[in-house]
Amino acid sequence: MHADPTPIVSTDDLTRFCAGLATASYVTVDTEFMRETTYWPKVCLIQIAGPDEARVIDPLADGLSLEPLFALLRNRSVLKVFHAARQDLEIFTKLMGEVPAPLFDTQVAAMVCGFGDQVSYEQLAAKLANAQIDKSSRFTDWARRPLTEKQTRYALSDVTHLRKAYEKLAARLEKSGRANWLDAEMAILADPATYDLPPENAWKRLKPRTTKPEYLAVLQAAAAWREVEARNRDIPRQRILRDESLMEIAAHPPKSPDDLERMRGLSKGFAEGKMGTGLLTAIAAKLAAPRDSWPAVEREPELPRGIGPLVELLKVLLKMKCDQHDVAQKLVASSADLDKIAADDNADVPAMQGWRRELFGSDALRLKHGELALAANGSKIRLVELKG
Repeated sequence: MHADPTPIVSTDDLTRFCAGLATASYVTVDTEFMRETTYWPKVCLIQIAGPDEARVIDPLADGLSLEPLFALLRNRSVLKVFHAARQDLEIFTKLMGEVPAPLFDTQVAAMVCGFGDQVSYEQLAAKLANAQIDKSSRFTDWARRPLTEKQTRYALSDVTHLRKAYEKLAARLEKSGRANWLDAEMAILADPATYDLPPENAWKRLKPRTTKPEYLAVLQAAAAWREVEARNRDIPRQRILRDESLMEIAAHPPKSPDDLERMRGLSKGFAEGKMGTGLLTAIAAKLAAPRDSWPAVEREPELPRGIGPLVELLKVLLKMKCDQHDVAQKLVASSADLDKIAADDNADVPAMQGWRRELFGSDALRLKHGELALAANGSKIRLVELKG
């Protein structure tokens, strides 16, 4: 396997490299990016490896067109393998206007194959590729040029060891018949909506102090205004307005520049300038809108009294089942899911559908209705069939 640390800086070289991968069964992909001073990630390096060769691509090189790479990422006969794919896919979706396809996320696959919740790339490389990742270049300034060979070799290691990890995970999934267990998670990653947060939903990133309608309406308006400003100026949200200031504004809706100026963290220049005017206009428009257009936080239904012990039994059953089947608990059911199952046999949660129901959901209902019991057998827990 050949890994060339020399960055690709010309469109011709990129075209040749991508053409050579057009018939590969898969490619492994990673990026290095900076986001400290911008809203949108600034892509500084792209790493690609096929089964036999690997290169780094310098997207900052003058005159380099990434279209040959985009054509490869759109090629549906070539599987695109990422580890913890979401941020990289957000980047490519913005650059390409669509999500690369088809996809395979080794972090999700590792959860299905018994490596626990959100296993890191370093852990996976060590366990499956017998490789130790040199972390000394992790926090390097990827935007600075020229790049050193040490930097590019470190970057290449993010895709070269990923090949072996992917191949071993794919083999395990095939052998266990679990390949389709990834389908729902891959569908989420493949959905463009996953990477497109409408400004009017930006408030949902925050933790509202209260669920009062007016508070949420103002918070929604202020957060949406901040999101649009940050995108248009390509600067981090917090540079426009800090989260704490948004909360303060929602709690005490300003009606004038003077009101804004009196709030902690807001300057007179902000309050009296275009930014302050825009924010006040957005808030006033929201408060003038019909109340049925204001956001609301859906309250979780109150659990029936005395249901706590049943939830605890379901937690034990979940751990037992996941240990038996060597799959991460997080992938099967959350604590909130268990609450819902305890309260409702027809709970609309993933654990009651498909392979999750076969692995856990069906027995969860049987335990709930007294058809099964949990018993200790030394240090182990086992299920006991109960006769009606």
